[in-house]
Amino acid sequence: MRTSQKRQVSILLPNKQHLDCTVRVRARGQEVLNRVLKQLGVSELQVLGLAVLRDNEYLFVDLEQKLSKYFGKTWKRGSLMVPFILFLRVQYYVESGLLIMSSKVQQLYYAELRQKVLLSKSRHQEAVFFQLAASALQAEDYFPSWLIKRRGRDFLLQHCPGLHAELRGVTRGQAILQFIKEAGNLQDGAVTFYRMRQEKKELRSLILLGVASKGVHIYQELEGKLCLLYDLTWTHVDRLTFQGSRFEISAVGSLCLPQLVFYTASACHSKHILTHLRDSHRLHINTRAAVCCIQQLEDMQASHLYKEAYICDTTRLAQRLQTNSLSSSMSDCSVAIQTTTAWSKEEECEEEQVREFELCVDEPEEIFVDEVLWTAELSVDEPLIFPSSYWTAVAMEMKQVLRRRTDEGVSVD
Repeated sequence: MRTSQKRQVSILLPNKQHLDCTVRVRARGQEVLNRVLKQLGVSELQVLGLAVLRDNEYLFVDLEQKLSKYFGKTWKRGSLMVPFILFLRVQYYVESGLLIMSSKVQQLYYAELRQKVLLSKSRHQEAVFFQLAASALQAEDYFPSWLIKRRGRDFLLQHCPGLHAELRGVTRGQAILQFIKEAGNLQDGAVTFYRMRQEKKELRSLILLGVASKGVHIYQELEGKLCLLYDLTWTHVDRLTFQGSRFEISAVGSLCLPQLVFYTASACHSKHILTHLRDSHRLHINTRAAVCCIQQLEDMQASHLYKEAYICDTTRLAQRLQTNSLSSSMSDCSVAIQTTTAWSKEEECEEEQVREFELCVDEPEEIFVDEVLWTAELSVDEPLIFPSSYWTAVAMEMKQVLRRRTDEGVSVD
């Protein structure tokens, strides 16, 4: 392979480290991902994704697209002397760290959450920060700078050791799991934000649309503070559509909300946000049975009945997943995807090209009915990013723990 046909790529990790690799000039995102998996020594990233930084926002890379789409003409003129930068970021937030099977991936997830907590502006949630600090002290010692200024170091040194003492005997891994859970309570913790404008011609983007594990949060930035406008769970969202930079959110009729209309930076941003919302909802559907089991195990631990019930043998579970000993039909957690308009993978996102995509996110009230209609640009044959068999296996493993406790006469109500 000629040198002119190669490009150097540097991938920045959440823990401030980086990985380097050389790829073909015609390489797609999957080629870089394969190099990352090999260097990290993991089989899959689960909740992490490759991203580029555009207009101060992280846009996740479609692994089937060529990298030239994201780097433009500079990619064609590039050389091995100057690397192109990609970021490994949390793409999907989860309700429990136990859903992340790899300890390496779990620690990268924690590292990004930790940075988000340090940069958090949720000044009205001071109590959450103390709880987070107590968990983090098992691994790392820190407080957000604004909280140190507000309370002073003496105050923090006086009160934090007491909270930390409650976690005596907790391992670093357990503390990370606790931190992941507590960070979900922060207003701007386990959320990916996208900036939008209320009016198309506005110069500043003061609306922040947050993609979280349980739904969509919409904030308005006023004097440096985030003011919550709408907190929509997936069951509250009826339809999401975009046409060019115009992005519309329709809530279910019972909420009596007007149609929410905002404007993104471009049609490409709109498409990316819609895809991220769709995939986040898909993950929510596929993991809710496992999350339910985890909650029961945590409730058992909280009641001091068989504390060991909280422990999930992730090594054994991973081995079973690899050997496909736990099989499940794709229809168990099915997602119907239909096409509304054709989309060429080589086609650029341009404002002048009018395209509409819409998602019907009506989630059934019955928790075990998993079929949800999604209307998007993808084909019906595209595989799930997170195979339903994976999450079904997690749920089955945890249900077995619960059954053992029931057989031993322990109540799990």
